[in-house]
Amino acid sequence: MARVRVRAAVRKRRPSLVSKYQGKQPQSIQLSNHLRPASAIIEKLSQQDAPASIQGRGCKRKQSSEDTFEASPDPDQKQLFDRITFWVKERRWPEVPYCSRPTLEMDPAIKDLLATRAQSNLSRTQLSRTQSIDLTSVMTRSDETRGKKSAPYGSPLYELVLKSKGSMMNQSDLGITDMSKTLCRTLLETEQTIPKDSLFGDDVFSYTCRMVRNKNEARIIQDITRLIVPRAETFAAFGAKHLEILTESVNEGWNSSNPLIGARPQPDYSVGFKEDAFTKDQLDKLSPFIGDLISGDKSFLMATHYIYFPFLTCEVKSNGQLDVADRQNAHSMTLAVRGIAKLFRAVNREGEVHRQILAFSISHDNSCVRIYGHYPVINGKDTTYYRHIIRKFDFTELDGRDKWAAYQFTKNVYDKWMPAHFKNICSAIDQLPTDLDLDVPARSEAAGLPQDLGNPMQLDAGSASMPV
Repeated sequence: MARVRVRAAVRKRRPSLVSKYQGKQPQSIQLSNHLRPASAIIEKLSQQDAPASIQGRGCKRKQSSEDTFEASPDPDQKQLFDRITFWVKERRWPEVPYCSRPTLEMDPAIKDLLATRAQSNLSRTQLSRTQSIDLTSVMTRSDETRGKKSAPYGSPLYELVLKSKGSMMNQSDLGITDMSKTLCRTLLETEQTIPKDSLFGDDVFSYTCRMVRNKNEARIIQDITRLIVPRAETFAAFGAKHLEILTESVNEGWNSSNPLIGARPQPDYSVGFKEDAFTKDQLDKLSPFIGDLISGDKSFLMATHYIYFPFLTCEVKSNGQLDVADRQNAHSMTLAVRGIAKLFRAVNREGEVHRQILAFSISHDNSCVRIYGHYPVINGKDTTYYRHIIRKFDFTELDGRDKWAAYQFTKNVYDKWMPAHFKNICSAIDQLPTDLDLDVPARSEAAGLPQDLGNPMQLDAGSASMPV
């Protein structure tokens, strides 16, 4: 009995939990001597937290707890309301917070690299690998005559158009890095084996120069272009295994590239990487940025539908029109450098390509050659594209002393520079995210085109380009 009286005395002196915290509760939800139902608490909280614009309207309909959740700016409070609502309905607490999963915003650099979808009436399911389709009816005709494709570049005003898109036909104030300067010297000076029994042979060189003088572009390409800019695939065919990852195009429009301006490039010759150069995992990571080939998607990383990451172009002219060739090359190589810059920005490594030469172009006619290196200048979120003059010369002077200089330079690009460039590209691809939930088929599973269909115009008899 004594123990009972002690407990009763203590109970009288100790204030109840309700009275102790009553003054600290919001006025609209002060508790009485007995606990209110959870539904009543929710209703009171909803009335308190409702926006003033809703409270002052005099609406007849009471605001529901779901409406309050959407209006509440505090995610913790919303989660608490959700848990209470779940308990009221289910009479048990949820095992995990009963709230919507947060939506993660895509990195702007990743979003900027994504392929541009084409407006097509053909559904992706209709164009599956298992379905037979007419490729020539789906693909855009890519070739134009040499005169027509050069027309937009004929005026010096085209350089202002390029400038408006961030492509400068000059060197930047700081120029290229010391590493790129050393690279240029190496590519110019490292000796290579030259062909035997060619039209540049010492005994026939003078005759060759007279033969191509005042001739048109097709004739110059036919006779001497491959002695100035040799073909990568020819070297691969004769045993250069490290060049088997390369592929090339001849007078083919870059229809798979995301355009910079209205006209798309159509270089006389271009080189890049073939699809087989990359692993299946790398192709799967690239798929959101390549898009759907058959539907006509455009990519920052493609030239033609089978050339990835182009890095070399050549334009040929006659009758002193090398300025036109330079504008064409500047356009093409801006797209090439832009793709690399965007890729490295997407993986937070843009500093590695700042002021570094990432592509090369060669313009030539029947006697003169101009060699350029192309590079980006990155300033925060802005990227501007420039070119660096590597060399300009007349290969007919001094009895053809420098006639093999461009050939040697191009071969060194393939042998000395390209392998390291490819390794850097692959390392950046490996860092791309793998969890992008986009409606794009994996590149390794998407319907592809055989590489021998690289020039659709050649499918029509009599419309093939001049062989070189």
